[in-house]
Amino acid sequence: MSLPLPGYWIISLGRHDISLPVSRRAVAVNAVLLVLLLATVTASLGLGTVRLGPLEVWQALWGEGAALNQLVVRDLRLTRVLAGLASGAAFALSGCLMQTLAGNRLATPGIIGIDNAATAFAVASVVGMASALVPSAMSLVGAVVATALVFALAGGSGTRGYRFIVVGLGVGAVAGALTQLMLSMVAIDDANAAFPWTVGSLNARSPEATRLLMFGLLLGLLLALRLSRPLHLLQLPPSVSQSLGVHLRRVRGMTLLLSVALTGLAVAVAGPVGLVALLGPEIARMLCRHRGVPLLASALAGGLLMLLADLAGRLLLAPLEIPVGIVTAVVGSPYLLWMLLTPERSRP
Repeated sequence: MSLPLPGYWIISLGRHDISLPVSRRAVAVNAVLLVLLLATVTASLGLGTVRLGPLEVWQALWGEGAALNQLVVRDLRLTRVLAGLASGAAFALSGCLMQTLAGNRLATPGIIGIDNAATAFAVASVVGMASALVPSAMSLVGAVVATALVFALAGGSGTRGYRFIVVGLGVGAVAGALTQLMLSMVAIDDANAAFPWTVGSLNARSPEATRLLMFGLLLGLLLALRLSRPLHLLQLPPSVSQSLGVHLRRVRGMTLLLSVALTGLAVAVAGPVGLVALLGPEIARMLCRHRGVPLLASALAGGLLMLLADLAGRLLLAPLEIPVGIVTAVVGSPYLLWMLLTPERSRP
């Protein structure tokens, strides 16, 4: 029989006499983030050149109300909002996984170069330098190539320590330079078509790529939640984790692959908006206030951040539009600088 823990519910799993402690605060935080996310989705669908009230938005989503409202909500804005929600959640979830794996809050896919490499491969497909593969597939290839390079160049340090991060920064810089080189070598029309992948944008996103990202996010979130217990134990010393039954190599490998796949899919839709992978998990940890790995809260916070950044980019200088990648960079860069200047903040 499990003893009650202050601030936790004890949930029994099946007939195997297994109990799982669930933080009440984490449940409350996830519920609040979900409500805020729904409110932001409603605002994103309703605000713009044509302004709609919340009731009109939800009527249009259900195929009711004025035909113009349905056109604006379902045909013009819905794909963009879903792309922002899914890409933000995928970035933040991949960041949370990578941070847990590396034991360092600076070790997000964007900072260690995976975002830039995925972007370079996506741009190559858009400008015609790598035909036959769609940007989603090319982004995944780029993410995998960058990960392999970082591990190879980091030597025996694995994912631990600052060598891993410094090597990742170098790989990301090279990938960014290659992206600019490709854009300088193609016609202006091709360069304009690839521009969203260089700064991060949700404008005119492909419904097919968005659906693929949403499916990948759902599958990735389920797999991540299944790994939540061993991920929590990864924060302990390796000898302790192994004594508690964690297969370290298997868990680390699955976590790395999952983080890389989520990053590649997200970059294919939104471009390199990697600071969401840093800010989303940080907000989740700050709100949940427990030593676990806030996977679901990170995903919800990431989706919320991306939608808020996109909404701000559309409305602040309307009718001009600020790409979502620039908005997140303006908001997230000071926090990243603060983390770099206070090393104790970079540890879990």
